[in-house]
Amino acid sequence: MNILAIGGSLRKKSTNMGLLRCAQAHAPAGSTITIADLSAVPFYNADITEKPEAVKQLLQQIEAADALVFGCPEYNYSIAPALKNALDWASREPDNKLLTGKAVAIMGAGGGMGTSRAQYHLRQVCVYLNLHPLNRPEVFANAFTNSFDADGNLVDEKIQGNIESQLAALVDWANQLKK
Repeated sequence: MNILAIGGSLRKKSTNMGLLRCAQAHAPAGSTITIADLSAVPFYNADITEKPEAVKQLLQQIEAADALVFGCPEYNYSIAPALKNALDWASREPDNKLLTGKAVAIMGAGGGMGTSRAQYHLRQVCVYLNLHPLNRPEVFANAFTNSFDADGNLVDEKIQGNIESQLAALVDWANQLKK
């Protein structure tokens, strides 16, 4: 199974990217996880008639993916612009063909409540885009504890176990949706 991870933070030492790196390192047997690079993807603008190379690459990765994992930071109680922008670009393809029907897992690291508000807001966006987010297990991490090292890498074994459980459930969910 080909899984594409899309992180909403562009910082190299982001704890949300750390969650995705952990996911990539612990991909379930028979699956691979690629992390999309959004650093060169411009904001969606209908006046851009020729897709930039970074956008073309992202769209190709989404098309090839059997499932998606979103690393969802929380900015002002909502979704980070980089993640929303990636979804905006993908949703503009004819008939929403890149997103419709795909299984999605959501994880996030942030302040006190993790990224719960942003994750629930992202679920609302998924409804419109006809994406199918996994209900459980959920992954919320406090980014301001010793769960992460100075480079944003996850070091907490309990959260790693939650990620592994979520990924196993995502593979099962994606397989159910294919039937």
